[in-house]
Amino acid sequence: MTKLLLAALLIGVLASPVHAQTTALERLKAYVEIDTTNPPGNETRGAEFFAAIFEAEGIPHEMAESAPGRGNIWARLKGGNKPGLILLHHIDVVPATRSAWRTDPLKAVEIDGELYGRGTLDTKGLGIMHLEAFLSLHRSGQALNRDVIFMATADEEAGGYFGAGWLVENRREIFDGAGYLLNEDGRSVISSSGKISVRIELAQKRPYWLRLIATDEPGHGSSPLPTSATTRLIAALQRIHETPFEPRIVKPVRDMFTAIADNVDLKWRAPLQNIDQAILDPQFVSDFQAELPGLHALIRNTCSITVLMGSQKINVVSPTAQAELDCRILPDQDSGAFLEGIRSRVNDDQIEIEKIMLFSAAESGADTPLYRLLVDKTLAHLPTAGIAPAVSTGFTDSHFFRDIGIASYGYVPSLRTETQSAGVHGNNERITIDAFKA
Repeated sequence: MTKLLLAALLIGVLASPVHAQTTALERLKAYVEIDTTNPPGNETRGAEFFAAIFEAEGIPHEMAESAPGRGNIWARLKGGNKPGLILLHHIDVVPATRSAWRTDPLKAVEIDGELYGRGTLDTKGLGIMHLEAFLSLHRSGQALNRDVIFMATADEEAGGYFGAGWLVENRREIFDGAGYLLNEDGRSVISSSGKISVRIELAQKRPYWLRLIATDEPGHGSSPLPTSATTRLIAALQRIHETPFEPRIVKPVRDMFTAIADNVDLKWRAPLQNIDQAILDPQFVSDFQAELPGLHALIRNTCSITVLMGSQKINVVSPTAQAELDCRILPDQDSGAFLEGIRSRVNDDQIEIEKIMLFSAAESGADTPLYRLLVDKTLAHLPTAGIAPAVSTGFTDSHFFRDIGIASYGYVPSLRTETQSAGVHGNNERITIDAFKA
């Protein structure tokens, strides 16, 4: 595939071209209404949706289940020996509470130019954009000098071990010759004032999920002992909460803050341009966390106390109590040193610390032909956009591919409002319908 044709692919993604047979919007509606809530996933339903499209188009494809119902699908347009390009999204979606939504989250409903439904943003909308670009390349009949692979996977919302991680472990041959990957977790937002900000994700904080298990003597709630599993756990969690990790700036975050400084409120402009100096001021760090928690999370290792479990009965002092912590560590953080920091805060030999999940450290550079092309084509369509390399506080399946040497970027090829962005894993998830019109 020539550089021009790769550009054409990305133009196709940006424009989300509509074809006469079935429109992109119709496909998105159908996809949203396939229930792939994880747990349990049932992603095979989504894989079969794509399989029917590929069969109708005459495009070779494969499906594989990592477990019953946990389906993955990929299709390949063959080309030459240049590094191949993967278009990746995940089929599964997070649960939604019907009573908190304006609409049924598993129905695709149009309201005032927006399409409501779980997955419209994360990531079924992106999957349909990738599909339309992929079909455009297929229908063009033009010779490619590299393979282009469409891939839809299971289980991203629970860590990807039944999806991308399973494919990398068990079907590594799929990725032979692949050099680039486009995935979720970029950010293309238009503010209420009309400013356009595009962030291309190239690194992520790593999730280091931990379980704390406290043990002590059980008893009757009417006769409390000096200590218990519950009080030990509460005291340890309080020490963790009251002793945050010191701020420090890694290069990808410094580059990101410098790049976005001109597109933030004036109050934050100078600090972001001089972030190494700004973090020396405790008041700045406190204000930063209160007002811009998503950016603040990039300047330090963090832990959120998210799950608590103790006695199952009000008058029983349990022999054990547990907590789960969603810790996120900076890309270059030594995991062993971080765990020692947690142990020193816990400071109780009757509390055991278990590792639930930890990803390896990996990032992609901005000095690649694909990254530069993303910038060029974005500016061609959005000349006033502020574009920045980005580090994400969350995680995606990209780390599986970075681990095997594939340069992976989070790139969202449609604008969303700040209000729409809040729908990712939240209530009333929705996307602008115009993104799926020619």
